[in-house]
Amino acid sequence: MKSILQKVLFLFLLFFFSFAISQSRIQVPDNVLFYMEVNGKQLNGKVDWQKLNPILQDLNKNSAEKPSWKDFSDIGLENDAKQYHYAVFNDTVKTYTAHLILKDSKKFLNFLNTSAKKELEVTKKDKYSYVHLNNESFVAWNDKKAVMSLITYTKKFPQVLWNDQDSSVVVIDSAAIATDSIAAVDSTYYEPEKPFDYKEEIKYLKDEIKYQKEDIKEHQQEIVRLQKDIKYLEKHHKYPEQKTTENLDSEEVASAKPTEEYNEEAEELAYQKEMDSIKAADFKILKSLAEIDFDKYFDAGTEIEVPKKLVAFQDVKSDVFAFVSYGEIFQNGLYKKMMSAYKLGGFIDNFYDSNTFYNLYFEKNKVRLVSNYQHKNPEIQKNMAAVYKGKKNKKLTALINDKSIGYYAINIDGYKYFDLMYSFFENNSDDNSKYQKELELVLETVKIVLDEEAISKIAPGNGIFVLNELNTKKVEYTDYEYDENYNSKEVKKMKDVVVPDFTFAFATDNENYWKRVFNVLSTNKELAKKFVKNGDVYFFKNDAKNNTYIDQLCFTVKDGIVYLATSPSNLLAKKQSSTTEKFAKEASKFPVYGKLDMRRFLNGLEQEFKTGSDKKSLDLFRKNMGDVDFKSEPKKESIETEINYTTPNSSDNSLMYFFDFCNDIIKLTEPKTSTEL
Repeated sequence: MKSILQKVLFLFLLFFFSFAISQSRIQVPDNVLFYMEVNGKQLNGKVDWQKLNPILQDLNKNSAEKPSWKDFSDIGLENDAKQYHYAVFNDTVKTYTAHLILKDSKKFLNFLNTSAKKELEVTKKDKYSYVHLNNESFVAWNDKKAVMSLITYTKKFPQVLWNDQDSSVVVIDSAAIATDSIAAVDSTYYEPEKPFDYKEEIKYLKDEIKYQKEDIKEHQQEIVRLQKDIKYLEKHHKYPEQKTTENLDSEEVASAKPTEEYNEEAEELAYQKEMDSIKAADFKILKSLAEIDFDKYFDAGTEIEVPKKLVAFQDVKSDVFAFVSYGEIFQNGLYKKMMSAYKLGGFIDNFYDSNTFYNLYFEKNKVRLVSNYQHKNPEIQKNMAAVYKGKKNKKLTALINDKSIGYYAINIDGYKYFDLMYSFFENNSDDNSKYQKELELVLETVKIVLDEEAISKIAPGNGIFVLNELNTKKVEYTDYEYDENYNSKEVKKMKDVVVPDFTFAFATDNENYWKRVFNVLSTNKELAKKFVKNGDVYFFKNDAKNNTYIDQLCFTVKDGIVYLATSPSNLLAKKQSSTTEKFAKEASKFPVYGKLDMRRFLNGLEQEFKTGSDKKSLDLFRKNMGDVDFKSEPKKESIETEINYTTPNSSDNSLMYFFDFCNDIIKLTEPKTSTEL
């Protein structure tokens, strides 16, 4: 018996101890739609504050154009500490929260006052103090930590727009409650369920009846007026003359009662007063909601507890990690109400019901972003991964040449794409699920009617788009000129436009099908004038006088590849340098791969920049632009995409590159001084 009591006591103490520990931690809510961790230690080591301070000072100038803060590396924050950010939305309240560690609370308050350009009103509580920067932004702190909260509040009204018109639905505002009882509201996120109040429903319906009666009365008066006008027109063939002060009899003028003049200033004042009262009421609610979060935050310790699902793909070596729930974003607020009105709303919700994880790295001369997309439904995720497991085709990547500005290649399984689309319909779990059996029957019928294998042979899923060059072409356009009497006349003018030179190609297991398509186009009476055949190549040619940007397109089918290009020379594989050959091999390895030379792309757009300021902007971007490449593949039960942006070598690292670029933009947009002019 004694041993049993000892075990019970031990379990009780263990439970109590674990409960106490859990209460001492700051809990990140489970229902966040955005979560981010900033690795302060790594980022702080990559920042050159001597370069960054002048940029931040310039951006933070006050009305007197004097720097508001001298050293942004010392604002009272612990720069090496992690920062935690997250956002939670619902129909009424939307909040964005940031948790920070402090090094000097007094300096932090001074920074807030300086940045606000005014002395802030500090509210002191037992364990913390806080200020409101504006009606929706609040900052609280003590000696060790701080929390910043951006809260927006939208009052909910009775709505029947997204529901059946036969049933009246009353929505109760979950945040507009008395401030002395607001502490009882759960701060995660302020939407407690209330019992149905029939009295409120009756009141709403009576108000609706009153409104409808007034509306009917106005319409009846208008109908009577229109009927009188019709009778008068039938008799006199004109409208009755309107009496003015000039043709009124003196007796009518004398007996007329003076009307009260419209006082615009008084009306504006009354309107402003009403708006101020609404803002004051909303601010009172927001302030109370902020205090609830602050109380919980400062009752806990400094340790942050994050749900494991939010950091499933986090790399501790990344500079910034972020989680985004696109399912939560698309299933909240107005979008949710709108989708409920459509029968395919469930399909769209199901399509976006996913989480994406981002790891961002600022390397020496490269910015690297790795994202992991994961659908919440394991079956859909499995079907999606199957799409990305297509056969590789090296013939397509042979079209990449040394002069290519960019290219986008895919090697997916087109046959599996059907299974993916079916799964979006079949796994429908919304309000339209009452039609699920009917939908499944339709899908089975579609599967029987469609020969999916035959369709996938037409285009199995291998393709590439290569942008070879950006050329210029003179085209004629119509402009209008006006004389001194503002009479317009058409004037024909010429201008240079950018014309892409490209190659688009994709693999096929059914060459005969595409040859028959091209033969039909070349022999059709209506199309034969423009669509002609020359050997194995088909040409679609526009009239030379036509103002279309592309004069011709070339088509052909050979060796299991369908080609579409702007020039016959693009239909042949060209010799590749060792560097280009390396890129081509890399592109053939992945289901999705792309690359873009930003400088060459901007060089091709030079004709679009006409004015002096535009040309200066172009020069600035050409100086600072790097190359972009990306690749996607199924990995770790997700679709992993890596995007690399190579930066110019002039900056210390890729993080400082962005600040240097920002500094160049500021210098370009600053007004010229009289001396410079």
